[in-house]
Amino acid sequence: MSQPTPTSTRSRRELTAWRNAVFVVFILSGLATASWVARIPGVRDELGLGTDPSAVGLLIAGMSAGAIIGLAGSSFVLVRIGPHRGMVATLTTAAIGTALIGLGATVLHAVPVVAVGLILLGLGNGMLDVMMNVEGTAVERELGKTVLPLMHACFSLGTVIGAGLGAAAAALHIAVAWHLVVVAVILVVGGVVAVRFIPREADLGDEAADAPKQPFAERLRTSLAVWADWKLILIGVVMLGMAFGEGSANDWISLAVVDGHGQENSTGAIVFGCFVAAMTVGRVAGGPVVDRIGRVAAIRITAAMGVVGLLLFIVGGPMWVVVIGTVLWGLGVSLGFPLGMSAAADGAANPAARVSAVAIIGYCAFLVGPPIIGFLGKEVGLLNALYLIVVLLLASFFAAPAVRQARRTADANAGA
Repeated sequence: MSQPTPTSTRSRRELTAWRNAVFVVFILSGLATASWVARIPGVRDELGLGTDPSAVGLLIAGMSAGAIIGLAGSSFVLVRIGPHRGMVATLTTAAIGTALIGLGATVLHAVPVVAVGLILLGLGNGMLDVMMNVEGTAVERELGKTVLPLMHACFSLGTVIGAGLGAAAAALHIAVAWHLVVVAVILVVGGVVAVRFIPREADLGDEAADAPKQPFAERLRTSLAVWADWKLILIGVVMLGMAFGEGSANDWISLAVVDGHGQENSTGAIVFGCFVAAMTVGRVAGGPVVDRIGRVAAIRITAAMGVVGLLLFIVGGPMWVVVIGTVLWGLGVSLGFPLGMSAAADGAANPAARVSAVAIIGYCAFLVGPPIIGFLGKEVGLLNALYLIVVLLLASFFAAPAVRQARRTADANAGA
């Protein structure tokens, strides 16, 4: 058994409130992302962009650019203000972006306003992704059990809620502006309320915590120095393969089923649903399993499942084989990202900087993975392009020892 060691002197009630508050932040992040995605057709129609997907693609590229900037700047912001204030600031930034998308589309009918809104949404959510994972690892350490997979399942829950609300708003002919402004208010209010239950931690960079803090310049140097840690880079390799596999699946599974296996569009959507369901099940059930068998075994088992699943999906045959491959693919990439976050924060100084570093590796894989698969698919066929994910999952398998649970001494536990 490889269960995290509890380090908290807080009451169970305080720890539960802290954990639930971080759950809420993960849900809000998923809600912000899915609310925009659900209203893309409405935004396109309000802006009069016609049926040419390239115009919408350029707007989406603005959001991706904002996310990359947010990821790159997350370490600086964490060092400056810490995740406690940072999560409120980034949720507010995402909320402003969400509101601008709606107002720019419905009220102003202005593409530049929508573009600015998408950049702000990407910027805020990109930084928030890092900060909420930093906070999640702190909760996990103090609870003494693996909860980050469940937190990532909460993000998935947020996307389901966002998609459902968006579909309902569209069906009821509610204007995009009204819908997204309401979502923006929910993001701000939800963030402010949730953060009230999150304690300030000096080792995460929060201001007004009990322990003294280093000067800003020294904290920034320490934050950047973690990139020289080879163990951390290997944790990044684990997350790279898993995140690449997840991000590519989100964008290409449906099309691969239709174009690669000759199925109908509806079948492609159903198969994608199987992938998402498998991911969610893996994350909900993953925590107790990891506490029983350990992180290394969990990564190796899931990476192997992902490799087998991808090979079944690529080679194909009867659709039941493709579906089984899809389920194994989803289970295979479900735990790598949250377990990598846990490992980065475990048993080392400066956990915020370490989590931020591996988060940047993982989220960059989400962003660059799908375009790379698309480029390779153009050259060698979409199904053949997926072999790249097989190679990266094998790399995750062999890098798995880097996520091994750190041993804590009795003195360290007593002093925590």
